[in-house]
Amino acid sequence: MGRSKGGSVVAVGLISGTSADGVSAALVRIGPGRSVRVLRHLTEPFNRLEQARILALAEAAAPELSEANAWLGRRFAAAARRVMRGSRPRVIGSHGQTVFHEPGRHTLQIGEPSIIAEETGVDVVADFRPRDIAAGGQGAPLVPFFDDFIFGGTPRTRALLNVGGIANVTLVGGGRPPVAFDTGPGNGLIDAAVRALTRGRESFDRDGRRARAGRIDVPLLSRLLDHPYFRKRPPKSTGREIFGGKFLKARCPRVTVDAIATLTLFTARTVADAIRRFARVFPKEVIVSGGGALNPELMGHLRWLLSPSRVVSSEAFGLPVLAKECAAFALLAARAIRGLPNTIPSATGARHAVVAGKIIPGGGK
Repeated sequence: MGRSKGGSVVAVGLISGTSADGVSAALVRIGPGRSVRVLRHLTEPFNRLEQARILALAEAAAPELSEANAWLGRRFAAAARRVMRGSRPRVIGSHGQTVFHEPGRHTLQIGEPSIIAEETGVDVVADFRPRDIAAGGQGAPLVPFFDDFIFGGTPRTRALLNVGGIANVTLVGGGRPPVAFDTGPGNGLIDAAVRALTRGRESFDRDGRRARAGRIDVPLLSRLLDHPYFRKRPPKSTGREIFGGKFLKARCPRVTVDAIATLTLFTARTVADAIRRFARVFPKEVIVSGGGALNPELMGHLRWLLSPSRVVSSEAFGLPVLAKECAAFALLAARAIRGLPNTIPSATGARHAVVAGKIIPGGGK
């Protein structure tokens, strides 16, 4: 089951990111060697009410969390079945939906994996973060293991940048251990501003059109950049708990197209500042994935701020920008099912690498 010729393994990865825009799923073939190929991928969007419900879960009571855990488990299972389309993967890796994350202390991801296992009949690995926290780590970021697995081991230094709701970067190659951390907000604040400006009619800045129509508000940019997280040294991770609606309201009480333009530059600026400040060697190449890679305004800012680095989409390497994190959790699950470490201590700050994830055997289907 889930194995093909040459020792490769077929796996599914599932995630719903901090933007809570939908459940993403990818079917991937792993190995032999260090190859990972995305066979197909999809995103099943949440509607506006579902997204609002998820974003409010950080303040929810236990009954609401319990109900959401089951509801999201069914949504994850449906996405897995759809992306499988008759194939029989060896394992499903589900990151779930982050409800709350206190780096190094406690974390909560929901989307009941037992439901996924029962409805697909496939072994599921889920709840990856707590094991790293138990070993003294931040519990995140976890995708750097995938970054180093695929792109590491080269003489030149590369930066793997993923811009989801939160932006994170991994620096690999050059004969040095990987360095990885969350740089700060990704699309999350831009999305929140678009929802506020359109009163919920739109959930993101499609093609960067609103940012392109606005002008940079320099005082606002200064207020946004004035946060101690950006000066903190790695390892570090963050989430909506810091860079969410409260942060936006405190620093930008009135949302306009100028604010969206400024937030877009702010995201690129925090990424570029973090790379320049914390990279031991400035990367020759920056490979961008996540929804942010589809925003021409954001990508333009990154190319300007990170010059002379070559800034390219992960598509240039055959890795769809919206499938990378799913592929990462497919890889982490494939490692976990074999009892192999799947974390990088230099990224999370843990005392040692661990086998992250809890294994739920497949159901009776």
